[in-house]
Amino acid sequence: MCVTLIFVKMKKRNDTFPSVFSDQVRSVNGKNVLKCVLFDWDGTLLDSFEADAQAYIHMFAALGMKWSIAELKRHYSPNWHHVYRAARLPRAKWEDADRLWMKFYRTHQPELQPGARRVLSALERRFILALVSSGSRARVRRQLREHEVAAMFRTKVCSEDAPRRKPHPAPLRLALDRLRLSPEVCVYIGDAPEDIQMAHRAGMRAVGVLGGSPVPERLRAASPDATIETIRELPVLLRNF
Repeated sequence: MCVTLIFVKMKKRNDTFPSVFSDQVRSVNGKNVLKCVLFDWDGTLLDSFEADAQAYIHMFAALGMKWSIAELKRHYSPNWHHVYRAARLPRAKWEDADRLWMKFYRTHQPELQPGARRVLSALERRFILALVSSGSRARVRRQLREHEVAAMFRTKVCSEDAPRRKPHPAPLRLALDRLRLSPEVCVYIGDAPEDIQMAHRAGMRAVGVLGGSPVPERLRAASPDATIETIRELPVLLRNF
């Protein structure tokens, strides 16, 4: 095996995370060594589509609109404003829709995807972990605490934190700025085509998780660098990624 080491000027010793952020870029056989795994939350680590869908159905009903699971899957996006537009919900009702969605969502308590906690525990021994979610900060951070995984993520980016939403790369770029890492040493894990598009636009590799995705065909069509059926397959995939 040929290992190439490229050295550039080292950072000062008082950097926040000197062992992680030394400017020593390593490559093996021309590939950058993976340092950081960034995750989507809903659908990827959290088994949340049923809760999401039921909240949408009840929200639309409360607004006097009929909306089916099939229609939701056809128009599903991590950016719920796309769903509102697809349903032709008047812009003046979006604030009410947000409030109603949260009201109905709170009646559900989605669990982590099977094996997700074990996967995170295994990966945090090898990589920096981070979270980049389209979900609201209050909800996502509450769920992270409830499932006792908040401390595993070095940084967390939610919908209010970045100026643009998926598939725009702004959320991932914010996470990279906070971590002081380049996209070449990171991979993003998600269950929606917007996740893959966001990662590629940020210059990052992406893995699609098919099993929890409401739109697996669209996810494949977004051309992820790899796909897995469940999150439990991720540690094995990343050994030689």
